[in-house]
Amino acid sequence: MSWLQRVLGATRSLGERTSGLPASSNGASSFHLAWRWEGRPPELVEVSATVTVVDPPTVDRLYFWALQASFVEGPGPGRRHGGGHAGLQWHPRHPGGTAVNWGGYGADGRELGGSISPLPSALGNPNTRDLFWEPGRPYRLAIHRGIEGWAASVDGLVVRELHVGGDRLADILVWSEVFARCDDPSSVVRWSELSATTVDGRVVRPVAVVTRYQSVPDGGCSNTSSDPDGTGAVVQRTGVARTTGPATVIPLG
Repeated sequence: MSWLQRVLGATRSLGERTSGLPASSNGASSFHLAWRWEGRPPELVEVSATVTVVDPPTVDRLYFWALQASFVEGPGPGRRHGGGHAGLQWHPRHPGGTAVNWGGYGADGRELGGSISPLPSALGNPNTRDLFWEPGRPYRLAIHRGIEGWAASVDGLVVRELHVGGDRLADILVWSEVFARCDDPSSVVRWSELSATTVDGRVVRPVAVVTRYQSVPDGGCSNTSSDPDGTGAVVQRTGVARTTGPATVIPLG
C-alpha cells in the first residue's frame, strides 16, 4: 500500500463509521432536530410532538425516540434548571420490548428526582416504565406543567413528574438515540405535528427544524439521516446513506 493510499484510507476512517458499535461515551449514536421559530423564540409552557415508529428495530438493543426541553426561569435567557426528555423506547429488558421514559438532569448535571409513576417498571427504574406501544401507530408526546414540577405524557397518560424549577420551556428538540451497531438493519421513525403553548395560552408551531448529528470523532454513526417526507413531517433513519447533511434547515410548512 502506498503512502497516499494509507493517508486516504485514514481520512475515510476518520470521516465515516458505518459498522460496529458507536464509540461515544454512552455507547449510543444520536441525531437531533432542533425546533426553529419565526422570529424570536416564544415563551412556552407546553410542547408536544407526534412520533410514529414506522419500521421498528429488529435487534435486541436499546433505541430511544424523545421530545426534549430545557427548564428556564425568568426573562431573556433566564436561569437554567436543566432539561428533560420524554419518549418511547425499544427496550429488550421490558415486557414486549417496549417502554416509555421521562427523565432528565439538573443544571449541576445530576439526575433529576420526581414523583412515583403509576406505570410499573420491570427494572424498577424511576424514569423508564413499562408501556405497550405498536409500530405504525402515532403517539402524542407532551411536556407540560404538573402539580409539583414538570410532567410528561403519552396520548394524555401522565408518566410522572420531574421535581425541577423553571416557569417555561426552551431549546426544544426531538431526537433518536440508538445503542445498536451502525450496520444493524435500518429502523425508521416519523416526527409530525410539532406544536407548543405559550405562557399566554396561544398555540404556536415551529416553522422548521435544523438537523444535528453526533459526529464520528464523538462516536456517532455516519449512516443516519433526518429527511423531509413531503408531508410537513420528518423521518429519522438508521443504517442508510445520509441524504440530508448537518445544520440543514427542513421547513415544516
